[in-house]
Amino acid sequence: MPELPSVDAHYPAHLAIVQARADHALELSGHGALAIGAGLPLYQFLDDQPYPFKVNPHFKAWVPVLAAPGSMLFHVPGRRPLLAFLQPEDYWHEPPRLPTDDWTRHVDIAVIRESCEARRLVPPGCAFLGEPFSGIEEWGFAAVNPQAAIDSLHYARAAKTAYELDCMRLASRLGAAGHRAAAEAFAARASEYEIHLAYLKATGHCEEQLPYPNIIGLNEGGGILHYTDLKRARPAEHRSLLIDAGAQYRGYACDITRSYAGAAGLYAELVAAMDALQLELCSLVRPGIDYAAIHHAAHAAIGALLARLGLVRCSGEAAVANGLTKTFFPHGIGHLIGLQVHDVGGFMASERGGTIDRPAGHPYLRLTRRLEPGTVVTIEPGIYFVDLLLDEARRDGRGRDVAWNVVEALKPYGGVRIEDDVVATAAGPENLTRPAFAALAA
Repeated sequence: MPELPSVDAHYPAHLAIVQARADHALELSGHGALAIGAGLPLYQFLDDQPYPFKVNPHFKAWVPVLAAPGSMLFHVPGRRPLLAFLQPEDYWHEPPRLPTDDWTRHVDIAVIRESCEARRLVPPGCAFLGEPFSGIEEWGFAAVNPQAAIDSLHYARAAKTAYELDCMRLASRLGAAGHRAAAEAFAARASEYEIHLAYLKATGHCEEQLPYPNIIGLNEGGGILHYTDLKRARPAEHRSLLIDAGAQYRGYACDITRSYAGAAGLYAELVAAMDALQLELCSLVRPGIDYAAIHHAAHAAIGALLARLGLVRCSGEAAVANGLTKTFFPHGIGHLIGLQVHDVGGFMASERGGTIDRPAGHPYLRLTRRLEPGTVVTIEPGIYFVDLLLDEARRDGRGRDVAWNVVEALKPYGGVRIEDDVVATAAGPENLTRPAFAALAA
């Protein structure tokens, strides 16, 4: 795993922004204080084994504590945050270690041995944010997940602080290291599962620490958008690899996709062309732009590419107009990313709620807002060869514009997708992903 620098220098300013956002949210909801639960383990049905614990995103926005279930953060305007850190007395499991990083100088920490001990710390007029737990009605909270506060906090979360961007840059460094290891394993003719293991080793993550399950598709597997089968056997041929895999740093995610060709040829040409096309779309990530406009630009660019490489017999404009680009590019161009890989608030009209609808005919776009400074989005155009979608085009007549001989030649490669994480800034787009790969080569 690469050695990573500290990001604590920007934490105090981040905490001040988080506190100000919370104060504003409390004003809108009419409450005097906030309690944010880290969450509790969820146990499997008829078993004593819990599912992997995922901390409440609202909690880790305040403190980088990812593995202390039952803890709680209290905020009263004008006071220092109070972290009730659950550290059980336990000999079956190792209790969470009390954090000692520099950020701890800016919060008060009370160690509790049972989660119920946090009840005595609940201030008057306190609203609770998080997953409701058994017995919560006895804690005296003034409200649980008040919508006005949730809407305000979710809307504001799109714009990242300097600390958050530091964390995402470092998550990208980890992800890039994993992707490089995956590419090397592909070149060594490893199986999907072996590529996955190489990725985990390079990032220093275990599977539970990944922001989402690794998508690692060899050959036809690259044509399944969320392919997570991870076959153990090595295929007879290594024609292609599509890997969509991320990493986390202090709870902030990166989301990176790369496609690789096993040999020169039309698929390799398609990968190179998609890489260039994706960079052009990244250049559109600027404050003020409607994200849906980037999605439409992706369809226009993909239509032109399909025509240029001879996959369709019509013009790129015609392929967009008749919906043929959706046959090859069936998903949205990307999404918000940060505390969650698919971060919240993508359709919100304002901090008071409301919805900005997706463009007609584009049901899978995950973000419809205009970008503001500090917004981080993914840009992930793709071209896939999916029988279900191709058969649909055959049936409805659009197939007459498809060069079926070319498509059939490319189907064994599955598909191609390239994805970077990009920040909208006043100075222009900041690509978080490409510099992370460049740092590995330095």
